[in-house]
Amino acid sequence: MLAYLAGLSPVKTALWCYLIWYLNVLSLYFDPSPQTWITALGIAAIVGTANNLNALSGRQNGQGFDPWMGLRFFLAPFCVASFAAMVKGRGFILVFPPTLAENLRGLIGCLLFVALALAARRFHPAES
Repeated sequence: MLAYLAGLSPVKTALWCYLIWYLNVLSLYFDPSPQTWITALGIAAIVGTANNLNALSGRQNGQGFDPWMGLRFFLAPFCVASFAAMVKGRGFILVFPPTLAENLRGLIGCLLFVALALAARRFHPAES
């Protein structure tokens, strides 16, 4: 795990922070309604398939398919759809919860993750 964190690119670090923010909001505003999650799964299936087809059509011959990228193409629309359903009518401004404490909780989670990745990079330098 240390090697993984040490090798994280800035883009993947940002993606992890998005997930941390989503999980923070999920823990605070979880909606137990099956309809929310079924709808999110349906949107993820439709949009994720389209995203994967688009990515596959742009591949050059011999390029392999990255299964983690494929998973992210499904995960992103699932998170967006469920996030929108969870926060509707809850006083959010864009993606920011209505209270400072809730925002700080998400921000601190992201900052701790970035600090962990930077520490891993320092103590486990990339192999050349």
